[in-house]
Amino acid sequence: MPALVLLGAQWGDEGKGKATDLLGGSVDYVVRYQGGNNAGHTVVVGDQKYALHLLPSGILSPGCTPVIGNGVVVDPSVLLSELSGLNERGVDTSKLLISGNAHIITPYNVTVDKVTERFLGKRKIGTTGRGIGPTYADKINRVGIRVQDLYDESILTQKVEAALDGKNQLLTKLYNRRAIAVDQVVEELLGYAEKLAPYVTDTVLLLNQALEANKVVLFEGGQGTLLDIDHGTYPFVTSSNPTAGGACTGAGVGPTKISRVIGILKAYTTRVGSGPFPTELFDEDGEALRRIGGERGVTTGRDRRCGWFDAVIARYATRVNGLTDFFLTKLDVLTGWEQIPVCVAYEIDGKRVEELPYSQSDFHHAKPIYETLPGWSEDITKAKSFSDLPKNAQAYVKALEEMSGAPISAIGVGPGRDETIEINSFL
Repeated sequence: MPALVLLGAQWGDEGKGKATDLLGGSVDYVVRYQGGNNAGHTVVVGDQKYALHLLPSGILSPGCTPVIGNGVVVDPSVLLSELSGLNERGVDTSKLLISGNAHIITPYNVTVDKVTERFLGKRKIGTTGRGIGPTYADKINRVGIRVQDLYDESILTQKVEAALDGKNQLLTKLYNRRAIAVDQVVEELLGYAEKLAPYVTDTVLLLNQALEANKVVLFEGGQGTLLDIDHGTYPFVTSSNPTAGGACTGAGVGPTKISRVIGILKAYTTRVGSGPFPTELFDEDGEALRRIGGERGVTTGRDRRCGWFDAVIARYATRVNGLTDFFLTKLDVLTGWEQIPVCVAYEIDGKRVEELPYSQSDFHHAKPIYETLPGWSEDITKAKSFSDLPKNAQAYVKALEEMSGAPISAIGVGPGRDETIEINSFL
């Protein structure tokens, strides 16, 4: 019953797509369990680069069944467009499965997201404007539209009417926008039903049966630990639970079935959007990390904020996720620095703090305390084993492992599928 959770251990964009793809050939199912098309994964296969937004990365592995779980919010137009794009490139997408309990991102969710963010002005959260937050809010408020509702026009119409009762009041009276017509929304959503029908099933039953049959199931989180709605840098977070516990609720499997939890760590730190970021760099080093690392959001197209590695965040991710392993990505980006600072603690109000403060105010005022490690200049992209790395690169990895609280079992030394050093098998 090997069930693995793979998730981001920072603010997202750590390279989860590469890690999932690396394991894809050895697993039977890859499951997205939360988020929506606000998460992006880049996977490089040979000379081909694939940018995935909503689909699980396992869709690129021929023997793997990709699953969109009940905890995901689905924009049908984005999903169908992504499927079409992969089909045109010769990728077989016929094995995709979608939970009938996953919630639909409706046109009015997207509208509310955009107008609300504009209304907030300088207080904006930094959302992607794709309707993710409003869809999760509808889910919690019990006025959400689920995939299964597309197959009962009467129920669908009633639910859209209930949702728009309040939203049209908000749009017309607060935001000075036109009301959205119920029949127009229903017509658009019904238009997706037939196209999605071949993929829709009871994924909870399917996944539990797979685990009972000793199939290997990989649960793939979107975003990252510090963007978790409960455990992240609230309110600058996403609207779901990318942490390990989210895999259980977002896929419908019990916690006793999870055998390993793998955290993806970038060899430095990035984040997109607003919110505190203690190690953020505003100098030439920050710009170099952005340029060399290609730090631009796959989904948002926004430049990522860049900074040195933060061991405080890594330790926090280990604790709240129960991490058993780390996959360290983009080590090659650090090649060329003579000295590499690593944040080992924070200074808050003149005191040294070695664990992530629970207070939003304290974290906002946290100043990084650095230790400097020697860098390396040798090209590491051809390294196939840990011993192939320069001594200083080996020391850097070992130092991060000791500071972070879990073994580093794999290292990314380049963007390609084969540019990975595997120290310990995840399976």
